[in-house]
Amino acid sequence: MTEAPIWVLEDPRAGTAAQALGIAERLDVPFRVVPLRWSAWAGLPWPVPTLLGLADRGAFTPPWPKLVISAGRRAAPVSRWLRARGVRTVHAMRPGLGAGDFDLLVIGAHDRPRPAANLLEIQGATHRITPAKLEAAATTAFPDLAALPRPRVGLLLGGPVRAEGMDPGTAARIASQAAGLGNSVLATTSRRSGQAAAAALAGALKGRPHHLYPFGGGGANPLHGILSLSDVLVVTGDSISMLSEALMTPAPLFIADPGGLGPRHRAVADSLFAAGLAAPLGGPPPPPRAALDETARVAAEIRARGWV
Repeated sequence: MTEAPIWVLEDPRAGTAAQALGIAERLDVPFRVVPLRWSAWAGLPWPVPTLLGLADRGAFTPPWPKLVISAGRRAAPVSRWLRARGVRTVHAMRPGLGAGDFDLLVIGAHDRPRPAANLLEIQGATHRITPAKLEAAATTAFPDLAALPRPRVGLLLGGPVRAEGMDPGTAARIASQAAGLGNSVLATTSRRSGQAAAAALAGALKGRPHHLYPFGGGGANPLHGILSLSDVLVVTGDSISMLSEALMTPAPLFIADPGGLGPRHRAVADSLFAAGLAAPLGGPPPPPRAALDETARVAAEIRARGWV
């Protein structure tokens, strides 16, 4: 059996794993997904390349791949261990210690990375949404959404990062502000929203043309349809992934505060405001822009370096 030329180190957290998987999927080269299971040692700030943070190391045997793609601080020592065996390394997100021990670091501007020869600074984060997925969703997947009157406002409602659901009053206020930006609303909630906030959102949209897809409601995931069919997007600032995915379309992006945001999530919003890529909900719209596909830019950089 021929070994895949690329390994993707898959973190157990879906959002972190998506950053590495998204890069790999854009390279159009076979890759092997290596699931990572963490041991009690994984949380330590390892200064050296090591597999000691892994509960299961059975997958780490030769032949080694040509390239490994990883994301998240816990995967960084594992990636560095592979680099010590001659493997090229691409790592997304801040790696903690040993930042110089990677061939390419992909870090968001909101993290204010120090300039370095191995740094590729991007806006937001890499992800798995592609232009082809958006095009397919716009043309065939969600006829009910396409039938709503334009301009359509896409509303992606999250919630406080470390709290039990969004305040219902906050959810209703965000929904009302979003509805004022167009003639219909395409809305969805997330695990962080909570049932009370979802109910408040539904109440705020009652009597207006809309489709609401509550988290866990079953059926097809409407995210691609909402992104591709919306003329305006409103996204809460708790999810770097959702904000980055929203930039995949040229629709004006407004960022709403769900409450409970920490310094890092506020830094993401401030970075997008400063770059002219988004605006705060309730303020003037951001300037027109093209769709921003940072994951494709990372893949192009890897190809340009001759690593695939």
